[in-house]
Formats: sequence, structure tokens, C-alpha cells
Amino acid sequence: MDYRMIEDGDKIAVAVSGGKDSLSLLHVLRDRQRVAPVRFQFVAVHIDFGFPDFSPEGLLRYLRREGFACLVRPVDTLREERYQEIDCFRWSRERRKALFQLVDEEGFDKIAFGHHMDDIVETILLNQFYRGEIGAMKPVQELFGGKVVIIRPLAYEREHRMERLARELNIHAMGQSKCANDETSHRMLIKRMLREFERHNSAIVPNIFNSLRNIRTDYLLS
Repeated sequence: MDYRMIEDGDKIAVAVSGGKDSLSLLHVLRDRQRVAPVRFQFVAVHIDFGFPDFSPEGLLRYLRREGFACLVRPVDTLREERYQEIDCFRWSRERRKALFQLVDEEGFDKIAFGHHMDDIVETILLNQFYRGEIGAMKPVQELFGGKVVIIRPLAYEREHRMERLARELNIHAMGQSKCANDETSHRMLIKRMLREFERHNSAIVPNIFNSLRNIRTDYLLS
């Protein structure tokens, strides 16, 4: 409601990797679908790079068993490269490119990602630490002049709540498609740093998230 994120008649592609957040988002959207004041439909979409680290078969069986409509898009842009040598930024870029093409071809109105508050805060710090800029992932983001609209329905949720939901839904150990260097990425370093800070101040992550609504322009460099 804050961002008019989902509107009447929307056809939404939910980007599903197999991880807890995107799978949980499917359940959240189905729950909201029953009571929302607008009508919308959604489809789980999965980008399959064909790497041996993850087979989508188990994911597809789960989606069919749960009654979620799904589409799989095989992509061979990285097929000639060694999985272990592909950095996370490039993996993510190729995945998004394939998602944007699929959305355009299939006539979807929006793409929904399972990013939660922790993801957004990590991105704020990534941009500051490694790009020297202030920016975040917006709950609703229009790209290419509005041709692609990204929504993040879990933007106000903390990761630990998503982990608890995933355990309750028994999807926490499903496995997912992700880059080979995920555990040593800059994002993971920041995630660990934030968790250490939260041992001393539990409001750290919400404070960083809310800081983008509370910008004191008089104290910024001109």
C-alpha cells in the first residue's frame, strides 16, 4: 500500500532461485492474493544456467506439488565458462538480463524479487564501501523508462523472520542456484559485519534502512 506495489490486473513474474526468500515470497503472495483489494496473478520463473551445482528438477517438483505456476528459462551465456571462476556481480547481471528478456516476451507487468530489509541494507553499505555512492534497492523500481518494473514485497521484513517462515514451510534446505563465490563475496563480508554489530545494537539494520528516509541535506558535501 505504501508504494502501490501491486495493482489491479498485474501479472507478476516471481524470480525464484530455489532459496528460502524467493520460495517464501510465493507463499506470501498466495496468502495476500486471498485478501488483497486488487486482483493479480503471479508465476514463478527460474533462470537455469545449466551448471552442475544446481539441478532445477527438485525445485520444479516442489512448485508443481504446491500448485504454483512456473516457467524455466535455460540460458547458455555462461555455459563455456568455469562455474568456479564466475564472480557474483557477473552471475547476477546475466541472470537479470535473462529475466528481463523473459518478462518482455511473456507479457509480465512486473518482476518480484525476494529481497528483504537485510538485503537492502547490505546493498546500501556495498555502494558506500565499494562504489563511493549512496543508493539502495528501492521497494518499487522502474527501469528503462518504465519498461521493466521491479517490486520487492519483502522490503520491510527482516531475514531472521524469513528464515523462520522457511523452516515452518520446510523449504529451508531446498538448495538454490547461486554464484560459486557467494560465501567469499563483499556482500557476505558486510552481512557478517552487520551481524556482529547487532550483538551490541539490535536496531542497526532498521536504522540504516530508515536513514534513506531521513536525509539531512545540510550536512552533505556539496
